[in-house]
Amino acid sequence: MRIAVTGASGQLGTDLLRILGDSAVGFSHDDLDITSFQDVNFALEYQEFNAVINCAAYNQVDRAEDEEEKATEVNSFGPLHLGTYCKMEDVKFLHVSTDYVFGQSEIPEVPYREGQTPIPACIYSQSKHSGEDIVQKFYEKHFIVRTCGLYGHAAQPTAGNFVEKMLQLAETHSQISVVNDQRCTPTSSSDLAEWLVQLIQTEEYGLYHATNSSSTTWYEFACEIFRLAGIDVEVQPISTAEFGAKAKRPVYSVLDCSKLKDVLQIEIPTWQDALARYLTERNENS
Repeated sequence: MRIAVTGASGQLGTDLLRILGDSAVGFSHDDLDITSFQDVNFALEYQEFNAVINCAAYNQVDRAEDEEEKATEVNSFGPLHLGTYCKMEDVKFLHVSTDYVFGQSEIPEVPYREGQTPIPACIYSQSKHSGEDIVQKFYEKHFIVRTCGLYGHAAQPTAGNFVEKMLQLAETHSQISVVNDQRCTPTSSSDLAEWLVQLIQTEEYGLYHATNSSSTTWYEFACEIFRLAGIDVEVQPISTAEFGAKAKRPVYSVLDCSKLKDVLQIEIPTWQDALARYLTERNENS
C-alpha cells in the first residue's frame, strides 16, 4: 500500500512516516496547501496512492476565535478537497479529528461513543466538526478518527505538546498553575499512529474514537509528568475561568474507544503507560 500523509511535519505525521517507511510520502504545509483543490490534485495526481491520511489541521484553538475563516479553510474545506481527490481516484481517506467536538458543559456519566451528537462550543471545534460532516456525507470510503491531547517526538515538540511545555516551564519556574476542571485523555501520537496504520489497511470504514485509556485532568497529568521525570516543582490547580483562555474548552471530553479495540483486536495502553514510555524514549534520545 502506498499512502500520502498530509501534515507530515507535525507530531502525528512524523510518527506515521516513521512507521510506514518507504510505503508513505509525507507532505508538509510547504509541500501541499490543502485549502486549494488545485494544489491537492497537482501534488497527488500522478503518484498512484492507495490511501490518504490527513493530519493537517488549524489547531490554534484560541487564535481561531479571531481567525474563523482561516480555521474553516483548513479544517473544513481541506478535508473536502482531499476527500474529493480520494473519491475521484477511488482510494481510502482517513481524516483525523478531535475530542473538542464534544463541547457540552454537562458532564456525562460515561465516555462519549461515536454515535453521540457533537455540540462544538468554539470556532476551532465547529470547524473540525464541519470537516467531519463534509467527509461523512459525500464519500463512503472514509475513516474519521477523533483523538485527544496528542504529544509526540516531532521536529518542533513544544508546538501543541503539553508534556514538553510543562518540562520547559519547569526549567524557569518553581511554581506552575495548571487547569484542574477539564477531564480528558492525553494520547501518545506514537500509539495513535500505530492504530491508524492498522485501520487504514482494513475496509471497516466509519467514525472512530482513538485515545489512550483512562482519564485525567491537565493538573493531574502535569503532576505525573514531573513525578516520572523526577522534577521538583510545585503544581497549583486552577479553574478554567482562572486560566482565562479565549476559546471555550470541553469540561469533559473522554472518548469511548471500544469500537477501535473491537475492529483492530487490540488492548489500549493507559495514558500513564504511554507517558512513561514517552519520557523514557525522550531520555534515551537526548
